[in-house]
Amino acid sequence: MRPDDEPKAEAPSLDQRLAAAEAAQDRRVSGVSHRAMAQGYRFIGEVVGGVLMGAGFGWLFDRFAGTGPFGLVFGLLAGTGISIFIAVRSAAKTTNEEAAKAGPLPSVPDEDEG
Repeated sequence: MRPDDEPKAEAPSLDQRLAAAEAAQDRRVSGVSHRAMAQGYRFIGEVVGGVLMGAGFGWLFDRFAGTGPFGLVFGLLAGTGISIFIAVRSAAKTTNEEAAKAGPLPSVPDEDEG
């Protein structure tokens, strides 16, 4: 038996273990990516939906009350403000949930504690 034969016999099992480790890493990364992408789409939907709903209500108000562009302008401003509020609130909720999953941070001594 030559010395070159031993590494070749171990190579398939090493390749299999490497492939399994890479597949597990890909599953972890893709799960995080898809969740983050879904949250991003939700954020965009909340902002765009809020602005469009505000514009729609403002337009309807103008149409029935005959107030000119004032209802549309107020609706756009109100829809934008409400959608930003909702998006910030949902982002804060997501941040708090992720922080709770991560657990407490390790403590670092202050410089004064020496």
